[in-house]
Amino acid sequence: MRGPGHAQLHPDRLSQSLEHRACAPYIGRVMIEVPTLTPAAAKRIAAIAAKQSRPAVLRLSVEGGGCSGFQYRFDLADDAEADDRVSETDSVRLLVDPVSLELVAGGVVDFVESLGGSAFRVENPNAVAGCGCGSSFGI
Repeated sequence: MRGPGHAQLHPDRLSQSLEHRACAPYIGRVMIEVPTLTPAAAKRIAAIAAKQSRPAVLRLSVEGGGCSGFQYRFDLADDAEADDRVSETDSVRLLVDPVSLELVAGGVVDFVESLGGSAFRVENPNAVAGCGCGSSFGI
């Protein structure tokens, strides 16, 4: 069973290494840690991007909605926007906009395969609630 800090997103909805976490500039007086990809997630994103002839660049954003108030959104991107924060794992870049960064700081995006299927899972240390669908969270 997943805890409240975990969410799963299926790879079909997809339209730095843990040892080398990247940090964004200070927001206020606190250093905000940019989310990272596990090697498994980086490998899966690279495969999806190659199949679509796109660069291996994933944008993670947070939108209002879902059962618990916020939901994750994943999209392949061509390049970073000027204010994006970026982490990189195995030549795959993860982009996060400044507003979403405050909600997913320190998080880890993983790709897991099990008998129930395969999915991207977000381990978000800021989430205090989750829902049964696994794609939304509350702060």
